[in-house]
Amino acid sequence: MFTPLKKYLVFKGRARRSEYWLWLLFVFIVTAVIGLVLNWINPIDFTTNPPTVPAINSTILGLLHLFFFLPSWGVTVRRLHDTNRSGWWLLIGLIPLIGEIWLFILYILSGTKGENKYGPDPKAQ
Repeated sequence: MFTPLKKYLVFKGRARRSEYWLWLLFVFIVTAVIGLVLNWINPIDFTTNPPTVPAINSTILGLLHLFFFLPSWGVTVRRLHDTNRSGWWLLIGLIPLIGEIWLFILYILSGTKGENKYGPDPKAQ
């Protein structure tokens, strides 16, 4: 779960499905908990139209997303490498709906067995 933080700027190699999905779960839980705590401390004002979010909440969550951006990008590229695809396949996600569905399918596919051009099989290690 914490491997992407250890490999903060590593875009080489391969990542197993479990590494990818546990990282996504970790980021979701941390972001949700911090968001809930921030909203409890500085609640959103629903009396205005549109509702206003305190600036400190937006700033902290924005910094949190910036902190998680590079490790998330790295584990995603390594996950694509495990399916023997280049990290440039991320660009297919720019195609509305179809690209996102295609990337989701790639993320759930099993990695190539044995060594591929991106490195040794992470299941064998």
